[in-house]
Amino acid sequence: MQIFAALLVCGIAVSIAADSDWKSAKTMYDFVVKDIDGNEVSLDKYQGHPVLVVNVASKCGLTDTNYRQLNELYTNYNDRGFRIIAFPSNEFKKQEPGCNAEIKEFAMKYDVKFDMMTKIKVNGDDAHPLYKWLKNKQGLDDIEWNFAKFLIDQNGVPIKRYAPTVAPKDIESDVKSLLYNEL
Repeated sequence: MQIFAALLVCGIAVSIAADSDWKSAKTMYDFVVKDIDGNEVSLDKYQGHPVLVVNVASKCGLTDTNYRQLNELYTNYNDRGFRIIAFPSNEFKKQEPGCNAEIKEFAMKYDVKFDMMTKIKVNGDDAHPLYKWLKNKQGLDDIEWNFAKFLIDQNGVPIKRYAPTVAPKDIESDVKSLLYNEL
């Protein structure tokens, strides 16, 4: 009973969603996810916007640089339509152990302005359907580590993927190109 109560305090909701339709998705807009507070979010709200999708973790050696630079990238280009969607994941050396409430509190330390979603799995049979689709579209079997990034164009199609070691500041030129229709 104590474990159940702890799960409720942290806002963890266990749901089983039929994910067999991910293969038929044409764009990112065909997916529904949950935000960090557990509310359903249809990704069609991002139509017409270039989007960076990234899996995040709070206890990774890449965390500080990525959170700071993601926030800076978002702040610099949000008014031009650029969006970032962050998905916490605990798959890599258990570097995102907290529940959604704890992750949200951690993100507040960085004054995160971009959208934070609920913790998900990005690999394996239990991977979120969006990540199954993203990996498939980019010809990947697995996400190799925290802070892998997918750049999505204004039509909801993934056009580039960046390794976790690629800092957000190093993709700024691609973001600008998308914003100014040069990519």
